[in-house]
Amino acid sequence: MTANNPHKGRVIFHIDMNCFYASVEAAYNPDLKGKALAIAGNPEERKGIVVTSSYEARAKGVKTTMTIWQAKRNCPELIVMRPNFERYRAASKALFRILSEITPDVQPVSIDEGYMDITHVTSDLTPLQIADSLQKRVLDELDLPCSIGIAPNKFLAKMASDMKKPLGITVLRKRELASTLWPLPIGEMYGVGEKTATKLIEKGIKTIGDLANYNTYELKQVLGINGERLKNRANGIDNRPVDPDAIFEFKSIGSSQTLPYDTVDEQEIRRLLAILSENVERRMKRKNAAGQSIQLMIRYQDRKTITRSKKLYRYIDGKDEIMYEAEELFHKHWNQEPVRLLGITLQDVEVKKNIAKQLDLFTYEKEAGKEKLYEAIEGLTEKYGEDVFKKLEAVKEDQPRTSFQKDFLDDYRKE
Repeated sequence: MTANNPHKGRVIFHIDMNCFYASVEAAYNPDLKGKALAIAGNPEERKGIVVTSSYEARAKGVKTTMTIWQAKRNCPELIVMRPNFERYRAASKALFRILSEITPDVQPVSIDEGYMDITHVTSDLTPLQIADSLQKRVLDELDLPCSIGIAPNKFLAKMASDMKKPLGITVLRKRELASTLWPLPIGEMYGVGEKTATKLIEKGIKTIGDLANYNTYELKQVLGINGERLKNRANGIDNRPVDPDAIFEFKSIGSSQTLPYDTVDEQEIRRLLAILSENVERRMKRKNAAGQSIQLMIRYQDRKTITRSKKLYRYIDGKDEIMYEAEELFHKHWNQEPVRLLGITLQDVEVKKNIAKQLDLFTYEKEAGKEKLYEAIEGLTEKYGEDVFKKLEAVKEDQPRTSFQKDFLDDYRKE
């Protein structure tokens, strides 16, 4: 039995579940197999948009983020189901349990995808055979299809898993980049969004190969340090480790929601801000965290979107405080035009035990001349008690209601 194989470099898998929500529903109810199926929100409201759909639905022109009425216009026989988050959570747990039986080096990225480093897995099987066995096991035990990318780093593994769907296994080697990766349109490169793609195309960078061979200095003039990073990725350079502890890292927590209709009704707007504040509070409590900056997003009826933020002198995590700051930002920056969507995000987020460490008594005395530090400690003491530096507030676990793709990581780390 041999490892897979450190002296030849790393062996990284990217596992990407195919049409995950729709596939889970079809596994739960086999009558849905082979049918045009979409998972979406409330069909009676505009916010009822397609979250994901089966390949049969996609073949008829159904796309993610499409409204239900648009999807049904393209595919009259479309079956629309609301999401069942507990069902998807259970399937995700089962998936990552299977991955973790092969190696402890598993990094979940979202509810339906993750990386594995099998470099040091001792096995008589080749990496391709391990991937084939894993794919078949997930299909046999969970009745769920997945695609697997195999490469020497995370970026190439991610690109590889997208190349064959459903039930694809793709090996992407550095020596093959010129023939397999470089001909692809720049917009298909992982990490290149629509705005970045537009900037690159304006510079004549139309393919990933164009990016790989473009002048680094000029790229940095257009995209900053990200330009050099993207060029490295296009050349197959990505030294990021597969990090199981990455699930502990988060810097912001937010919630957004589209209104049922565009409105200038301040009561409706305030009602939604209250809902969003409660959603953010719930997620903060799940992570036992607090934030020191708040950001408000407003999208108007013409889809123009603005974001405005405010740095706070104290850490906050409660819905009343979040609501107060969000309302203040809203009234300061709202242009009185009909509002389509609102979002609230707490930024500069830290877990409470880290906040306590940062504001311990030694720091308090050393920096006694800084008024803002006094105010921060006073705010912490008021919220968490006199012994804020010795004890942490016990946090009651609530079921997540929003940002489900990120919330599932909390469950994974408790496994």
